[in-house]
Amino acid sequence: MVQKLETLQETPSQTAGPYVHIGCIPSFAGVDGIYPEDLGKRAIEEGATGAIVTVTGSVHDGTGWALRDAMIESWQPDAAGIFPGQPGADPKVNGFCRFAADGQTGEFTLRTVKPGAVPARGGGMQAPHISLWITARGINTGLQTRIYFDDEDNAGDPILSRIEQEHRRATLIARCTGDGAYRFDIVLQGDGETVFLDL
Repeated sequence: MVQKLETLQETPSQTAGPYVHIGCIPSFAGVDGIYPEDLGKRAIEEGATGAIVTVTGSVHDGTGWALRDAMIESWQPDAAGIFPGQPGADPKVNGFCRFAADGQTGEFTLRTVKPGAVPARGGGMQAPHISLWITARGINTGLQTRIYFDDEDNAGDPILSRIEQEHRRATLIARCTGDGAYRFDIVLQGDGETVFLDL
């Protein structure tokens, strides 16, 4: 017999909590032996063509606290602006990486190749960028944003140019801190809130 729908109760929504790490990056969470290594552990393989860069940063809540349980995925093309699976793509660039904030400091590190510009819909080019998807305890739906680079020409990028409050564009720009090193902090709310994209 089929149960009448009015007798069912909605299951309470829950945030990902610590389980997102166990399910997505089990070795990082201390659960060994499920996979030889976690999926997306590296953005690039040895021998990738282009400038190798390291992006470090933290995900901050509205009080300025660095979240120590954030997990981030990155998506990007190779140094020539070609995505994996497209003709001519660098086989040493995975295009995808999954990494987590340090449990003590909240710092994350992404070592990758600096991406090239990619064509925009309707013509023109998108400035070199890395797309990010962020999740952590308290985030019910993953947040999407981008990393652009302060030493690139970002003026004609169609996403940046659509941000009407020009001062907020800076929240998507990684600052060069040294040779091949960049700093990119993500702010979830409050002063300096990062621009998040509805993709």
